[in-house]
Amino acid sequence: MFVNGLAYVVPVLGARHLTPAELSALATLLALGAIGGVASTGLQIAVAVHRARHGRAATARPTVLTVVVTAVLLAVTLPVAAVQLRLTPVAVLLLGVLTVAVVAAGRWLGEMQGDQRFLRLAAAMAVLAAGRYGGMVAGLALGGGLTGSLLAAAVTSVLVLALLVRLNRGAGIDPVAPALATQTVLTASGATLAMLVVSYADLLLARRFLPPDASGTYAVGTVLTKGALWAPQVVTVIALPRLARGDRRTLLTALAVVGGAGAMLVLASMLAGGLAFRLAGGPDYAAAGRYAPLFAATGALYALVFVLINARVAAAARWPSAPLWISTAGFVAAVAFAVPHTVAGIAGAALVTAALTALVTGALAIPRTVDTTPVSVRPPTTARTGGHGTLRDD
Repeated sequence: MFVNGLAYVVPVLGARHLTPAELSALATLLALGAIGGVASTGLQIAVAVHRARHGRAATARPTVLTVVVTAVLLAVTLPVAAVQLRLTPVAVLLLGVLTVAVVAAGRWLGEMQGDQRFLRLAAAMAVLAAGRYGGMVAGLALGGGLTGSLLAAAVTSVLVLALLVRLNRGAGIDPVAPALATQTVLTASGATLAMLVVSYADLLLARRFLPPDASGTYAVGTVLTKGALWAPQVVTVIALPRLARGDRRTLLTALAVVGGAGAMLVLASMLAGGLAFRLAGGPDYAAAGRYAPLFAATGALYALVFVLINARVAAAARWPSAPLWISTAGFVAAVAFAVPHTVAGIAGAALVTAALTALVTGALAIPRTVDTTPVSVRPPTTARTGGHGTLRDD
């Protein structure tokens, strides 16, 4: 809740302290940062799944490789994005520093998640959020503008890495545990990248095809999308170690909980869409409340996809991200050539894409959830109470 709350505060403050064009730029930078930072989530997922199956293996080498590859890719792609999306060079440079720091943090988050040390994991996630989003919030609140907020976030994100190392103390390494393969990190990162690209594609295309005022409105609407997408993220975080051991009941329970949360958010947006846009962007955007259910429903569907994609990665499925890349290509083509270039047009196309993606991914993920734990491999640790499904700390 704390992590998602801080992420929500950034665009809310941005809507009150920035012009519509700057707000659209901030939302675009956040989207690019989320897409660029998928290596962090991919690394975290890969480490967590590996440790849940095989114990406390060493993870330093794949971490360094992941960070280096991410930095190189950012150095190549961010300048192109700056030109195509009308972003300043300083802004994209600071975004790159911030993103690399977040990627490095994925190692320690994954170790705590795989070991089911959820209390320390919660603290680590809160610390990272304070660096990543807290710096932006402080920069905006103090009048630093777009560049000042990104500078503060970049500095604080680098500093919190030392705190994550301390929180992960005592994890230890089992010298006989099989090493984490780089291919596993690539698979998890590719799936996470596809997940974020398909869920952020509408925001990027709105920036490309809509005029500044309309793209600013769309940026406010995507606050609702991301709220519905990430609000139930804790369900996937807790479920992943058990999904790595092929627990089908955990998958069905996670889908039910996430689906129920999404349904409640969609209903709330239908009843109070104007209030939702007012809270997200200020009174100037309240009139756009009629679009709220479109954005909330899209986020709710992608929250289900997020669970399913994690289940496919945990089950070692081949090409788990393929359906998402196909959905993204179809959505981009539809917006470019067929969909009206309006807020409602792009948001409606995003909703249809989310629904189709959820159906296809569900059809692929649920039948594949079978026991993948080798007979000779014991869980790395047991819960303190010894009961099935209990949450352990240290």
